[in-house]
Formats: sequence, structure tokens, C-alpha cells
Amino acid sequence: LVMVEMTSPTPEGRITPGCPGLYNDAQQAAFQRIVDFFHQQSDAAIGLQLGHSGPKGSTQLGWQQIDEPLPEGNWPLLAASAIAYGPHNQQPRAMTRADMQALTAAFVSAARRADAAGFDWLELHCAHGYLLSSFISPLTNLRDDEFGGTLEGRCRYPLEVFGAMRAAWPAHKPMSVRISAHDWAPGGLTPDDAVRIGALFRAAGCDVIDVSSGQTTRQARPVYGRMYQTPFADRIRQEAGIATMAVGAITDGDQANRIIAAGRADLCAVGRPHLADPAW
Repeated sequence: LVMVEMTSPTPEGRITPGCPGLYNDAQQAAFQRIVDFFHQQSDAAIGLQLGHSGPKGSTQLGWQQIDEPLPEGNWPLLAASAIAYGPHNQQPRAMTRADMQALTAAFVSAARRADAAGFDWLELHCAHGYLLSSFISPLTNLRDDEFGGTLEGRCRYPLEVFGAMRAAWPAHKPMSVRISAHDWAPGGLTPDDAVRIGALFRAAGCDVIDVSSGQTTRQARPVYGRMYQTPFADRIRQEAGIATMAVGAITDGDQANRIIAAGRADLCAVGRPHLADPAW
């Protein structure tokens, strides 16, 4: 499986001006050209990750000042609550119910376009402090309506988006959800919460939880190390009863094989090692 990451369902949902989107016919046609070529050249599957940047949007390209606002031409931001990601980031507007309904429709439209373009797999990005993640974390969701408060309340809107997309996405094609299993910050999400989040998405029809962590707040202090996020994938797989994808500091084939053989995850995602060595 090859995954096209963080593609936005709206122009305002991009992280940077250089990020891809899937909200018009030209983008759909361009993606279909890539997918068709991929299927002609390989028997692997190709997936698309859809996500909205939320409070981390309208920022500079990744090789410039990452997560910092554009010098000019910034666009308005949305989030669960009106909390800026950092001291220089603009303050997002807390989403209204009308905002939520409009964005859900945009996600559904993008999911249908992804199917029309021929993608085999769809992933919903609910991690790393982006819009849907901003609902799930108690550090970024201070709402006092039905979309805040308890973990179930904070997951309500992400689950609503997922459910609508799952209904529009063909039943025979898998859907996954990427989550941050640990906020690595006081008062934030814990691995215990991650198990409950995994169970909620499993009940909504999710096939795989893509288990990342952190990046939800600038106060995060992650403890990095070899395969450091795999224990979270292991717990969710065993305790929530859903297939998981392990990702993060998996740097060689032996590590990936051991994770799968030990039943700690069902898939391993490899990013940076492939950038360093395309023939990894």
C-alpha cells in the first residue's frame, strides 16, 4: 500500500499553499491519472488520506518555518475551540453547527471523488492537532455543547464525519483513521483514551486505526525512540479489538517483520526511511 497523505476537502483546509486538495474536477482528474499509472505499473494498492488543517492551517511550506503563518495571504481558520496553535499562529474560529455540516458534506464529496479517481483505500486524518484532532484532545476542545466535555462528546463530530464518509465510500474498500494516541502533555490524551477512541471508531465501521501520537500542542514533550509508538498500536489492537497500523521510527525490515510476527500491529507504515532510500 502506498498512501497519499493529508489531502484537503476544501481550499481553506490545506496546511500550506503547497498542499494537495480534492475539491474540484481538475484535481480529481489529476489524481486519476496518477492512480491509473500506479495500477498499470504495480499490483500494490494506493490509498488517500483526507484531512482538514484546522488551527494549523495557513502556514508556510514544510522546508520554510514549519507551522508558522504565511508572511502574507493568510486565510481564516476553523477549529473545535478558538485556541491558536502557537503564539504567532492566528486564532481560529470555533466551529458552528452549520460549519460542521458544511465540512462534513465537503469530506463526503472528497470521498466520492477519491473513489471515482480509483483509490483503493481511504484514511481520515484525526491526529496531530489538525481540525478533527482538535475536537478529540481535551487540550484543544473547550466546548460546552454536545461536541465537547467527555471523550465521547469530543469524538462526536469526528465520528459523524467518518460515518458520513463510510456511507459514501464503497463497502468493499477499507477505511482507516489516523489518531494521536498520546498528547505527551499534562492533561492531554493518554494511551488509555486511545483504546477507547479505537473502540468508538471500530463501532462506527472503521477497519484500521493508524496509530501516531503528539503534535496536538506545542507543549508536547514526546519520548522518542526506536518503534516508540508501536506500544500504542499494540494496546489498541489487543484491547479495542481493531486492526492497527504501527508508524514512527520503524527504520528497517527486521523491525517491521517483528512487529507483525508478534501480533503488535497488522500493518507497518514507513515514511522517512523511504525518503532517504527509495529502494528501502
